[in-house]
Amino acid sequence: MSERGGHGGIAEGRGPLAAEAAALDAEDVLAAKRKDFVLDDTVYLDGNSLGALPRSVPGRLADVVEREWGRLRIRSWQESGWWTAPERVGDLIAPLIGAAGGQVVAGDSTSVNVFKAVVAAVRMAQRDSGGGAGEGDSGPARTEVLVDATTFPTDGYLAESAARMTGATVRAVAPADMAAEVGPTTAVALVNHVDYRTGELNDLPGITAAVHRAGARVVWDLCHSAGALPVDLDASGADLAVGCTYKYLNGGPGSPAYLYVRRALQPRFDSPLPGWNSHADPFAMSAGYRPAEGAARGRVGTPDILSLLALEEALGVWEGVELTAVRAKSLALTDFFLRCVRAYVPEGRTRSLTPEAHGRRGSQVSLLCEGGVDAGRAMEALIARGIVGDFRRPGVLRFGFTPLYTSFADVERAARVLGEVTGVTG
Repeated sequence: MSERGGHGGIAEGRGPLAAEAAALDAEDVLAAKRKDFVLDDTVYLDGNSLGALPRSVPGRLADVVEREWGRLRIRSWQESGWWTAPERVGDLIAPLIGAAGGQVVAGDSTSVNVFKAVVAAVRMAQRDSGGGAGEGDSGPARTEVLVDATTFPTDGYLAESAARMTGATVRAVAPADMAAEVGPTTAVALVNHVDYRTGELNDLPGITAAVHRAGARVVWDLCHSAGALPVDLDASGADLAVGCTYKYLNGGPGSPAYLYVRRALQPRFDSPLPGWNSHADPFAMSAGYRPAEGAARGRVGTPDILSLLALEEALGVWEGVELTAVRAKSLALTDFFLRCVRAYVPEGRTRSLTPEAHGRRGSQVSLLCEGGVDAGRAMEALIARGIVGDFRRPGVLRFGFTPLYTSFADVERAARVLGEVTGVTG
C-alpha cells in the first residue's frame, strides 16, 4: 500500500497535522537512519514487539552460513571469533544500557536470564544478612522477593520458581509502592523499567536507591526500554539487569537476550545454571565446577551462533547515534501521536493509558478502547490498511515508536486511519 494511495499518506495529507509531520521529518536528526532498515509502505508501529530488519543483516548471515560454517566449519570457533561472541556482543549492548564494558554477556532468553539473576540476587542478599532461609541468626531473614505487580507474566512465574529454590516467598508490589514496601526481609526486587501494557516508565534510580537502603538487591527488566531511551545502570548502582534484543535493538525473532552483572558483584554471582561455557577452564572437562571471571560467569551452554552474529550485525545501526537524540525523538513522536489521536479519533472511543508526563513515559502509547469499539477488530482493520500495531486483551491497542526508523508522517497517518476505523473519516 503506497503512502500516495487511497488510504491517505503524507502526500495526500490535507491538513495542519500532515503539514506539521512533513516539517518535523525535515528537521529530524535521525531521519537518515531509516534507510538502514528494510521497510515498505506499511506504517510499522510494533517495534516494541519485533524490531524491523537492519539492511546489513542478511549479507552478514549469508557469510556466516556459507563461509564461516560452510567452509571453515569447526575452525570458526577460534578463527571467526565464535567463542568470544557472547562477551563481544555484550560489550556492544553495554553503552545502550549505561554500562561500562565487561559487565554484559549476550545469550540465552530473557526468561533464563531472569531466573539466573533472581536466584543469584537472593543468594547474595541472604549471605549479606547472614539470615537466609534457615542459615545463621546475625540478621533478619532475607526471604522475600518483591515482584513488579504489572510485570510481564513470565517474570512472575520465574520469580516464583526462584523463590522455591531459595526458600523465599514472592509478593507482588506496584512499582510506585516499591520504595515504601521494601524492608528488612526483602532479598530482591524484580522490576520492569517500562510497563509493557501501558508504556509507563518506572523510576530506575529512585527504586534502586530505596532497595539498597533496605539492604536488598534489585534486578531490572529492560525489555521495553533498551534502545528506546537512555538507561543508566552504572550511574544508578543497579545490581543486575536483563533484557531482550528483538524489540528496540532489532536483533531478530528470538534473538539472544543479555545479562548485566555489576562489576563489583561479579565475583559473588552464583548462577543456578552453572554450564560448561561459564567454567573457568571449559575444555578441561573437569567434574568440578569453577566459575569464570567477569561477565563470562553469566554464560551457560553453547551459544546460538547464527542468532548471536545476526544480533552483532544488527547492533551496527547504533554507530554514531546519541541516545539523547533517540529519547528526544521518542518523546516527540509519542507527543505528536497523542495530539493526532485527539484530533482524529472521536471522543469517547479511546483513552490513553500512557502517562502524559515525559518522565513517566517509555516509547509506546497504549490506548484503551471504549464506547463500544472492539479493540481486536480495530487492530485487524488497521493492519488491513497498512498500520501495524498490536492488541492486548481485554481492549488495549499498543503502538511502539522506534526512533531510528519511525517517521512523523507514519504517526500522522496511523492516527488518521485509527480515527477512520473507530468511526471518523477524513
